[in-house]
Amino acid sequence: MADTTAVTGTSAYWQAWQDSWDRQQEWYMPDREERFRVMLDMVEALAGPAPRVLDLACGTGSITDRVLKRFPEATSTGVDLDPALLAIARGHFAGDDRVSFVTADLKDPEWRAALPHGTYDAVLTATALHWLHSKDLSVLYGQLAPLVSPGGVFMNADHMPDPATPRINAAEHAHRHAGMDRAKASGVPDWREWWAQAAADPVLADAVAQRFEIYGEHADGDTPSEAWHARALLDAGFAEARTVWRSPSDALVLGLK
Repeated sequence: MADTTAVTGTSAYWQAWQDSWDRQQEWYMPDREERFRVMLDMVEALAGPAPRVLDLACGTGSITDRVLKRFPEATSTGVDLDPALLAIARGHFAGDDRVSFVTADLKDPEWRAALPHGTYDAVLTATALHWLHSKDLSVLYGQLAPLVSPGGVFMNADHMPDPATPRINAAEHAHRHAGMDRAKASGVPDWREWWAQAAADPVLADAVAQRFEIYGEHADGDTPSEAWHARALLDAGFAEARTVWRSPSDALVLGLK
């Protein structure tokens, strides 16, 4: 829960919501910071220390926050449709002229028209596109390729199980969820609890209601494998594509333009 002692609208208030979102996400992904570290390592290796970044399906701006801390000369445009998460992102980055946010639906064929720049050195997303089914994700990858500058990168870190290893998958799932149960017993909110807390905040309540009108309850797509993602990126026009980080359940796939 956000720190209720923070004064509404102040940087401390928005930071409290950012921290709360991070804790909730880390409950599902204890290795979340590791995937971000590798993501930014690859940005630096391929796009340099001052990249122009598109934070795709940005949520509260978790990637943007880490990009700017690592690369102070970077700029970032966040795009999302969720009014509640965008409210937190805009509040958190208020006054930072390196950051801008765009409200757009990635399933709208014209969503790119809302972006302020033509191309980006790095298009980054994490734990955000799994709600798209493979057909829609293939379309999105085709739309993203022209947004990436020559020599630039696209990276997607998300749940990418290997269907060829069901026993390994089941054992990893059981082990991970045992750890989640222990963390939950210590007071870490899960996804539903976090949204209930946000809905109870007078500042966010209307935006949360709008969010559920848009999305309904959380629903996942068909979560294709990392090999599928790499093939789809090559088909979309990237010159190279492969996994650059892997956990037992998730992967970070990189496409190089």
